[in-house]
Amino acid sequence: MAAHPERDQIRLANVLAALGNPLRLCIVRVLADGCEHTCGSIVDGVPKSNLTHHYRVLRDAGIIWQRPSGRETLQSLRREDLDARFPGLLDSLLAAARREAEGSTAARR
Repeated sequence: MAAHPERDQIRLANVLAALGNPLRLCIVRVLADGCEHTCGSIVDGVPKSNLTHHYRVLRDAGIIWQRPSGRETLQSLRREDLDARFPGLLDSLLAAARREAEGSTAARR
């Protein structure tokens, strides 16, 4: 398993670039529940190889923790580290993503 950046190594540009991808933002929205999730339980219909890439981008940006657990890898959000580095950023991004998702759901009705 590759190393996670230390808290002081997390850079705003990397976080924003990683979360600029809709699938990665969706992953973070799921992980915002504060629980650990297995790789395959977060999003459906995406090939494992694609998910591996997205999880690596999120890990390298300092957004998620990954830890091996038997044959699985568990993902969790680095909320404490992100809130310490960039107070309010994660909450603002998650709220905006939630509003955007609700708006697109309403538009389809």
